[in-house]
Amino acid sequence: METLLQAIVIGIVQGFTEFLPISSSAHLILIPQVLGWDDAFLNSPAFVVMLHMGTLAALLIYFWRDLWTYLKAGLAALRDRRIGDDPNRRMAVLLAASVIPAALVGVLLEDFIDSFFRTNLLFVCGLLVVGAIILYLADHLARHTREMTDLRVRDALAIGLAQALALFPGISRSGITISAGLFLGMKRDAAARFAFLMGTPIIMGAGIWKTRELLDGSAGAFDPLVLAAGMIAAAVSGLVAISFMLSYLRRFNTDVFVVYRLIAAVVFAVLLTLG
Repeated sequence: METLLQAIVIGIVQGFTEFLPISSSAHLILIPQVLGWDDAFLNSPAFVVMLHMGTLAALLIYFWRDLWTYLKAGLAALRDRRIGDDPNRRMAVLLAASVIPAALVGVLLEDFIDSFFRTNLLFVCGLLVVGAIILYLADHLARHTREMTDLRVRDALAIGLAQALALFPGISRSGITISAGLFLGMKRDAAARFAFLMGTPIIMGAGIWKTRELLDGSAGAFDPLVLAAGMIAAAVSGLVAISFMLSYLRRFNTDVFVVYRLIAAVVFAVLLTLG
């Protein structure tokens, strides 16, 4: 029962921190450490990625109309070998282009990142600060004029390259991609919406890739009920977080998340230092 409750709490944390720009990976690494939750499976990269499948479900539920439209448009573009003036085909190409950098970096650095940052926790605290600085500069230097439809392929590749940096715990996938969009002059809510949409294929790919570790046993023994509880908690809290973020960023800047990141970095660092 204790492990089940821990999985639910971690799932809730994952759902909120995946879409708030405060780094889900940092929280999923640091919170079990400071609370003394030492279950091997709950602290494994495989469990973390499967929780991402819960947040993937939140993305699919929230954006299913958009995703279905872009999927059909992308397939039509491949069939006709042309994009033309269709904005949906153009957006499908932009989303596809944004996936490439993170996919390449993920394949190359997966093992290093999984092992290094789980044994060097103060680095994660430091990256929380780095991400806070980037987010603050991006928001306060941005023009806040461009919509998703104003993006070009090179813009999508740039945001995709930024997404690759989110593989480092503490940077935050939503935080760094929203920041990249802001640096390119996007409106806050438009940058968030594009960041969420482009996260769908990369999260799906990572989930499928990590599922093999559950199936072949390399992730260790686990309780399917614990896994399901964590994923459902992540999906529900993720839905709430998506809706909140898109609404919040239409009216406010990101300073509250910058402040939170700085406070969290200090608190986690102190707790880890004190053991």
